[in-house]
Amino acid sequence: MTIYPSLEIPATLAAGPGPGNTDPRVLERFAKTGIADHMQKDVVRGMIEAKEMLRDLWGTKNVYTYGVAGTGFSGLDCVLSMILPGDKVVAFPNGTFSGIDSLTIRMKAATAEELAADPLNPKPASVSIIETPHGQSVTGATVDAALAEHKPMWAFMAHWETGSGRINDLKGFSDACLKHGVMGIVDAVSSLGVADFNIDDYPGVVAWASCPQKGVLSLPLTYAPVSFTDKAIDMVKKRGCRTYVHHPILDARHWGIVDGKDVPNAVYHQTHSCYAIAAFHEALRIILGYGRRRKASDYAYHEKALRQAVESMGCEVTSDMTSLVVLNLPDKLRGKEKDLVANARAKGFGIWPTLSEPVQVRIGILNQLSAEQIAEIVNRFADEMLEMGANFDKQNVLNGLKSYYAQAA
Repeated sequence: MTIYPSLEIPATLAAGPGPGNTDPRVLERFAKTGIADHMQKDVVRGMIEAKEMLRDLWGTKNVYTYGVAGTGFSGLDCVLSMILPGDKVVAFPNGTFSGIDSLTIRMKAATAEELAADPLNPKPASVSIIETPHGQSVTGATVDAALAEHKPMWAFMAHWETGSGRINDLKGFSDACLKHGVMGIVDAVSSLGVADFNIDDYPGVVAWASCPQKGVLSLPLTYAPVSFTDKAIDMVKKRGCRTYVHHPILDARHWGIVDGKDVPNAVYHQTHSCYAIAAFHEALRIILGYGRRRKASDYAYHEKALRQAVESMGCEVTSDMTSLVVLNLPDKLRGKEKDLVANARAKGFGIWPTLSEPVQVRIGILNQLSAEQIAEIVNRFADEMLEMGANFDKQNVLNGLKSYYAQAA
C-alpha cells in the first residue's frame, strides 16, 4: 500500500473561460464554517436566503429558482430532464459546450431503439441540430426560420458560448419561441453574474441553467443555479421526467419549494454540505453587493483593455463576450496555440485553447476587474508570445494599456 504525501496545490492565475479565481471572502466562509449537519438551523437559513438572492440575481419572480448540487452540467441536466424520448427539439449549437448540451438533448430525446443503435452518440429523428459556424453567433432570424420549419415542442440555445466566445441573440430566441408556441431552454452558464439581464424579460424561455464557478464565482463544486417558469413546472407535473436526483420539482423540495410556494418552516432535504452552502451564500452576497449593472459595466470596460492589448501584439480577436477574449495568433505563430497555452499553464498562468477546431487561444478575466490585474494578464501573455517568437515591442503594448486606463480615469 502506498500512502502519498499531502497534496499541495499552488495558487494559479485562472485566466481562462472559467472557473475563475474564487474570491477570498468565499474561501474564508468555506474554511471558517463549523461542522454542522444539514438540518442545523443556520444551514437551513442559508439555503432560504440563497434561493432568495438567486431570484434577485436572475431578475425573476419564478418560485422554482434554486441551486442544483454540483457543477454547471448538473444544472443543465436538471433543465434538460424535462425532455422525454420522442420529444421534438431544435437545438442551436455554436461551440463546444452548446454542442455537449445538444448531445445531452439527443440522449434525452432518443427512443430506446435510437439510443441502442448508437448509445454514445444517438441521432433521434425527433431532434434537429442547427449548426452555426465557429466564431459566429446564433441569430433570431436563424431560430425563427428553424422553428417555423420543424415545429418542435422544445428549443435550446446557449446565451454565451465560451467555446467560441460568442453572444447569441437571446431576445430573438425568446421572441421566436413565443411566436411559434415553443418552450425555450437556455444555457446561461457564462452570462449569469457577468451580463446585466432579467430572465423575466424573455417569456419565450421556460427554463434556465447556469453554474457556480463563472460569473457567480462560488467554488466550482457548489450549486448550479436553475430557474423554471410555472409553465415548465406544469409540464413536468403533467408528464414527469426520468430522473430523481435532477428532477425539477423534487430537487426544489430540498430548497423548501413545495407546490409552487416557499415553505416557511424547515423541511428535510438531501445532505447539502454546510461548507458549500456557506460558500454559495457568500458568493451571492458579494455579487449582489457589487451590483449587477456595475459588474456588467466593469467587465465590458476591462475586456476592452485586454482586447486592445492583445490586438497590439498582432492577434485577431473573434469573440464578443465581455468576460473572455478568443483570439487568433499572428501568422508567424499559427499552429503553435496549444504549445503556447501549455507553456503558460506550466508557469501558473491558466489560459486555455479552444476545445474544438479551429484551435484558438482563450484569455478570461473572471474576477479580474482592476487595472493591476489586467496588466498582469497582459504582461504574462506578452512574455509567452515573445518566448514563442512573436515580434512586437512589449513596452509599447504596456504603454497603450496605461494610456487606456489613464484616459478612462
